[in-house]
Amino acid sequence: MTYVIFEVKTENVGKINNVIKDDLVSRQSILTRDASSLGIDGDAFYLKIEGSKEGVKKAEELAKEQKFKKLDKKKAKEINDKILEQEDSAASGMGMIFD
Repeated sequence: MTYVIFEVKTENVGKINNVIKDDLVSRQSILTRDASSLGIDGDAFYLKIEGSKEGVKKAEELAKEQKFKKLDKKKAKEINDKILEQEDSAASGMGMIFD
């Protein structure tokens, strides 16, 4: 699966719906995270769209219309690693509850 991550300024968070309401994009895996929840300074949210090449391409087109900043591969990987780390931590926490 392929993915793309966009940086969305806090004042533009409402515009995320203009991207994810698209039929093709809505069938992809969609995740948003506040910068502070990832331990990043700044007034932004990160929008991750993961799925088919066609779905990601459509998301890129729609995000460009909304003037969302597409992260370069290096920065996107850094953000994705933080998201995965956060999800792993949450999953292991749930596992401890049921042990």
